[in-house]
Amino acid sequence: MNRIHQHFAMTLGLCLLSASLSGCATGPRQWIANGFKVGPNYGQPPAPVAAQWIDHQDPSLECVPADYSYWWAVFNDPILNNLVQQASEQNLPLKIAAMRIVEARAQLGVAKGSLFPQQQQAIGGYSRSQLSTTSFPFGEFVLPKIAFDTWTAGFDAAWELDFWGRFRRAVESADANLSAQIENHDDVLVMLQAEVAATYIQIRTLEDRLALARRNVELQRNTLRISTARYEEGHVGKVDVKQAESIVGATESLIPMLETAHRQAQNRLWTLLGMPPADIRAMLGEPGRIPVAPPTVAVGIPADLICRRPDIRRAERQAAAQCARIGVAESELYPHIAIRGTIAFESQYLDQLFMTDSLMGSVGPGFRWNILNYGRILNNVEVEDARFRQLVLQYQETVLRANEEVEGAITAFLRERVREKILEASTQATAEAVDLSGMQYKEGLIDFQRVLDSERALVVQQDALAESRGKVALNLVAVYKALGGGWRTRLNPHGLLEPVPPELSDETPANDAEKPAGPESIAGK
Repeated sequence: MNRIHQHFAMTLGLCLLSASLSGCATGPRQWIANGFKVGPNYGQPPAPVAAQWIDHQDPSLECVPADYSYWWAVFNDPILNNLVQQASEQNLPLKIAAMRIVEARAQLGVAKGSLFPQQQQAIGGYSRSQLSTTSFPFGEFVLPKIAFDTWTAGFDAAWELDFWGRFRRAVESADANLSAQIENHDDVLVMLQAEVAATYIQIRTLEDRLALARRNVELQRNTLRISTARYEEGHVGKVDVKQAESIVGATESLIPMLETAHRQAQNRLWTLLGMPPADIRAMLGEPGRIPVAPPTVAVGIPADLICRRPDIRRAERQAAAQCARIGVAESELYPHIAIRGTIAFESQYLDQLFMTDSLMGSVGPGFRWNILNYGRILNNVEVEDARFRQLVLQYQETVLRANEEVEGAITAFLRERVREKILEASTQATAEAVDLSGMQYKEGLIDFQRVLDSERALVVQQDALAESRGKVALNLVAVYKALGGGWRTRLNPHGLLEPVPPELSDETPANDAEKPAGPESIAGK
């Protein structure tokens, strides 16, 4: 028995040594250190992040850790809160992402099943045989005709032993893929919440711009009445009337364009809610104010992005899944050892089939080894390794782009706030100019062109101010989206949002996302 053990150990060592010499990185020591698995162990790759945001000294920013689970609550808008909740329950792309988690979880179950006997089947049959009497000289005269029945029933099994970690690496890959799908679900949730908020803000902004346009039309119609009266009194020429009519028409022409954009935004909101377009007034009520951003915004620090943004964590989990596939590919370099066995009952008589004397069985080892593969296996290992390295670079690129998105959103938010303040002052001055020019025109102190110029400027300034107020809110939404806020609502069902998609309560992502993303060692071969 000791000789058998020594021979097996020597054969095992030679297999590992020959594979490592042929270009595979896993040697005997690493195989043992990896937990008797070939291929590299995975570790979270490094990613470049800045120490602080560029505008971290701006008084509007708070560079401290904060909870972004319900970031849309900073607008203090109950209608927006309700819309986000409905979208999280009814949005179809989010349900698709949840079903991908169900699929990945089932794939993990398939991979785990490979750790156990891979082939099991019940066998059974009946046959009737008759000996030939013509196979022997004069057999037809000497041998009697003999016929007999054979009844069989039993069980076959084959179990490929996981000497090289092939099946365990497959489980690692499937588990990481499941985590990646959970992160994908969270990423879809983050984008959905941001898009719902942005669409709602666009609707409110367009409502404000429409109200301003209609108000300016009334103001300009009043000016038209004044110019018409002065023309009829003979104080001014007809050109003043025509100019007044022109500016009224120009302002009125804005209304259909804004109404079209308003309806399109409403239709987009219905789609996000997973419902066909309808009259949205029952849900949104009368036109309301544009959501107002708080005076200060907590943005944390850049390093928080790696833990918070689902797309970054998804990219990291995809790299982990691919790293495990290197080990699966490398295991094909070594012999696959299996144990096969059969246990069955066999008898000529059915009533004696399950008696003790009818029992038969066999058990024994077997193996297969792809020796003459002409470099296919080694090249396949290189393929999987190259794919892994691509995903590592993709992960690092995702981190860089996340930094870029946050910096861009913060800059846009801060600068638009400055622009909003400037527009508020200029709009106030323009409104006062309109009042003064109107009074002076009535008194005949100025010509009508000054009135027209001030009214045109007021239309432009008020519309720009309303648009700027909307952009401030939209840019704040972009900041929270870039920071990866909102996905934790899936883990905390006691806040403003009930995150579990309907009809999937038993299968939707649970606490799997809380698993640590970083394994033990640095990836590589």
